[in-house]
Amino acid sequence: MKIYKFGGASVKDAAGVRNVCKIVAGESDTLVIVVSAMGKTTNAFERIVNARWEGRHDDAVIEYDKIRAYHRQIADELGLTDLFNNGITSQDIIDGAIVPANYDEFYDQVVCMGELFSSKILSAYLSKCGIANEWLNMPQLLITDSTFREAKVDYDESAKRIRNRIFNSRSKVFVVQGFIAGTIEGYHTTLGREGSDYTAALMANFLDAESVTIWKDVPGILNADPRIVDDTVLIPELSYREAVELAYSGAQVIHPKSIRPVENKKIPLFVKPFGNPAATGSIICETERKVDVPVYIWRKNQLLITMRAKDFSFILEDSLSHIFDIIKRHRLKVSLIQSSAVTISVCVDKTRYVTNAIAELSEAYVVTYNENLSLLTIRGTTPEILRKEQEGRSIMLTQKTRRTARLVIKDE
Repeated sequence: MKIYKFGGASVKDAAGVRNVCKIVAGESDTLVIVVSAMGKTTNAFERIVNARWEGRHDDAVIEYDKIRAYHRQIADELGLTDLFNNGITSQDIIDGAIVPANYDEFYDQVVCMGELFSSKILSAYLSKCGIANEWLNMPQLLITDSTFREAKVDYDESAKRIRNRIFNSRSKVFVVQGFIAGTIEGYHTTLGREGSDYTAALMANFLDAESVTIWKDVPGILNADPRIVDDTVLIPELSYREAVELAYSGAQVIHPKSIRPVENKKIPLFVKPFGNPAATGSIICETERKVDVPVYIWRKNQLLITMRAKDFSFILEDSLSHIFDIIKRHRLKVSLIQSSAVTISVCVDKTRYVTNAIAELSEAYVVTYNENLSLLTIRGTTPEILRKEQEGRSIMLTQKTRRTARLVIKDE
């Protein structure tokens, strides 16, 4: 058994869906296909959530109509018009749903529709092309707690349900949704943005798969984002540990949580280009091979928060656990920590939770912060590389170890 994961870029239009069908047709093993929402659909559903939450009902309806038209056009081009005529809809979310008191809960009930749409279309098109398959509803199989927007997976219950559903089926091809899951009570949850990779890794773990392949719009794992850096280099092989380090630093190729489920069972994870399926791509596996080129990882939209005790006490000794309790409760993603005797600074992703976190921190500490920042992590740095990257930039903070340099940079 193999797991294939196709992201939004691979199914953004009818041509992409046809290409996925060609890739799947070349596989003879039992196959689980994990699919993301099409194109930028998740972003569009986020706009609907915000519009409904803020009482802008008309804006939500307009946005939903765009989403529906986008998916219907793809379905029409694939010869699947009846799919929409027979009821692919989430209109009740726009017209009839009562907005819950909790933003994150409402978010998960709405945003999940993107993956449900894309997986229904892909499943129907595979059937149209003669590839028999079974569509599975992941919110009924991948069970989580109710930490909406970043739900924690119940491994035992999920494994039991997924194994029972797939191993007792006569099908050889299964189409499932990435990113979304559900609670025992039947509420939809999500695993965090870009969580479809995590879904694929979980499926591999639960089903003891031979391998996972993440199909991307890049040749494989590169040493830098090709949208930012020219002359990128393909990294053909890297260890699970290296992959975790790169992903946690902000590398976009793989979700940070995706490594543990495959590493636990030593399942190789391939990253390959969907535009050139025959290409070798990259592999993450159990290996001693070291990455022998510098790796540049940009993490955008950062905020640098600095805290100082109001009475000039030693902040690390007296306040560290309190500070990080607040950070955890407000679900801030910490990408860097630096401390002195009387201050501690954290670099975090700028999210909707930041304002309330800063307000609570300010009750106990003197808090200052800088926004409009990026965090550049350079693994395998040299003095020459570091000088070059610092030149002409406003550097707010620098950290350096033997192999890695991290720069918090003011965006121009």
